[in-house]
Amino acid sequence: LNLTLIDLPGITKVPVGDQPVDIEQQIRDMIMQFITRESCLILAVTPANTDLANSDALKLAKDVDPQGLRTIGVITKLDLMDEGTDARDVLENKLLPLRRGYIGVVNRSQKDIEGKKDIKAALAAERKFFLSHPSYRHLADSMGTPHLQKALNQQLTNHIRDTLPAFRSKLQSQVLALDKEAEEYRHFRPDDPSRKTKALLQMVQQFAVDFDKRIEGSGDQVDTVELSGGAKINRIFHERFPFELVKMECDDKEMRREISYAIKNIHGIRTGLFTPDMAFEAIVKKQVVKLKEPCIKCIDLVIQELINTVRQCANKLGTFPMLREETERIVTSHIRERESRAKEQVLLLIDVQLAYINTNHEDFIGFANAQQRSSQANKTSSAGNQVIRKGWLTINNISIMKGGAKEYWFVLTAESLSWFKDDEEKEKKYMLPLDNLKVRDVEKGFMSSKHMFAIFNTEQRNVFKDNRFLELACNTQEEVDSWRASLLRAGVYPEKSSVESESSGTAENFSMDPQLERKVETIRNLVDSYMAIVNKCIRDLMPKTIMHLMINNVKEFINAELLAQLYSAGDQNTLMDESQEQVQRRDEVLRTHHALKEALAIIGDISTTTITTPLPPPVDSSWLQAGAGGSRRSPPPSPTAPRRMSAGQRPAGRGAPPPPSRPGPLGPFNNSGDSPQVPNRPNRAPPSIP
Repeated sequence: LNLTLIDLPGITKVPVGDQPVDIEQQIRDMIMQFITRESCLILAVTPANTDLANSDALKLAKDVDPQGLRTIGVITKLDLMDEGTDARDVLENKLLPLRRGYIGVVNRSQKDIEGKKDIKAALAAERKFFLSHPSYRHLADSMGTPHLQKALNQQLTNHIRDTLPAFRSKLQSQVLALDKEAEEYRHFRPDDPSRKTKALLQMVQQFAVDFDKRIEGSGDQVDTVELSGGAKINRIFHERFPFELVKMECDDKEMRREISYAIKNIHGIRTGLFTPDMAFEAIVKKQVVKLKEPCIKCIDLVIQELINTVRQCANKLGTFPMLREETERIVTSHIRERESRAKEQVLLLIDVQLAYINTNHEDFIGFANAQQRSSQANKTSSAGNQVIRKGWLTINNISIMKGGAKEYWFVLTAESLSWFKDDEEKEKKYMLPLDNLKVRDVEKGFMSSKHMFAIFNTEQRNVFKDNRFLELACNTQEEVDSWRASLLRAGVYPEKSSVESESSGTAENFSMDPQLERKVETIRNLVDSYMAIVNKCIRDLMPKTIMHLMINNVKEFINAELLAQLYSAGDQNTLMDESQEQVQRRDEVLRTHHALKEALAIIGDISTTTITTPLPPPVDSSWLQAGAGGSRRSPPPSPTAPRRMSAGQRPAGRGAPPPPSRPGPLGPFNNSGDSPQVPNRPNRAPPSIP
């Protein structure tokens, strides 16, 4: 805590030389920047040979400090007063009283400065002046530059003592926060092998715990900002994977065309009387083979999340870079090994489905009921108004004339997609039936941060007012995938790729006789029934297979094998080498902890060895207010004999730039914030008296 002296210029009434015309206002504004701060003590400097009631310094001090709590009057040039006059009434605080009173000083003259009179001699001469002057002799102990310095230092002590309780509490909280860490660092010996072995065991155990919590979830320290690895894998299992399965399904027209070709090719030159089983099996096997791609993609997505989870857990080993790097390498290598094993097993599941078409399955409708399927399907009741999903979406393709892209609250049911003004669902904007709707991807714009998808009508009808499609946007790709999966549950399927659409569109048009059409419809119903069984089985077995062969296996590997792998990987001392950042962190913590302890000890000393002086009682300073009103009020027979009309101000503040080279009696003072910069002193005429 420092006390800083700032020598501010006096008010210039008339511009001199190249000074601007508003020089008075500029100087006044600069002075006010300092003296308006509550942490500033104001030294209102006034020459003894001028009228005190006209002092600009006292006037400005009264404006910002009406109670006089921060103002100290300083009377200079006592040795230059006319003979027979003195400032005794002023210095005794009787004439124009201030709450903190006045202190008289005698500075060096210009002749003394040119004669190289040093500060020590000047202080001695000042002391001699007050002791020898008959009017000031009784005030000598409370006059002079040393007393002014002592008074200011006492104010600094008072300020320090006032701020000590809050400052002590802040330091104590910082010490408590660093105690545990500093204690560990204080007893840490980098070259101790047993210490490194213990740290290695602790790090590996903590890594295993973190990985398990991120996958399985935990009740403590739950992340509320983003999904953990386990939650993301769950979304892959139950949202992304079912969506990828549906994308592999054939279009209805394409399916019927393939079935008709299969029936014709099986009959060959003959005209068949019965629906052939081989056509059914051929179509089913073709559909089952298509399941390989989404299954492999599901494994790849899970692998990526596992590797990301390993990387996040390994980041906590950043204290030891070699250990982090080796741990991440070993676990990632094991995940890649299990990846090939899982893919082999999943492909084996698909091959098992291809090996035998079980038409005796209890959920299979059978040939007898296949022809009744279509008629019954038309009569089945819908799912009603069951709500599938709610959330915010942005409609992008609204014309600029109508406000441009806007966010709405969407509600998806089994029958319709509605959107509202807000989540209170009171003001419905539109309701869109789901009949004949499909979803397609929309490329992200160059300048857009949103992820988009579009809903359109397969019969080329307008979806919303004059728009052929409805372009919707989310903040993340995960939200897009989640909405697409929800639309899938509601029966809104994704659009086929352009290549597939072109290939199906260029297929020859064919006509079917009624008998062939009935056969196609029968096999179509059988394929739908059997593929529903296969999809249900695959959706159930895929998460179980991945959990068994990959996730659970990786957890067991980390708990049982990781430590042994690290020991066999190389020198343990090298693995446990600290990073340079950790070394700097340890030194900084110990240094900060020691400094805080010392600071608390110093505060204790200040509290017991210093004395706070009470604030002086209030005085009647109404004379300043009267002077401010413009009606000049002359004091009773003044001891001063003014020889010129000039006023000076020397307020002392805290927290300003370094003091100027002009000698001063004060030390530095505290500042709790940034202070304004002192502009260059404007040019002015040199005074006739220094």
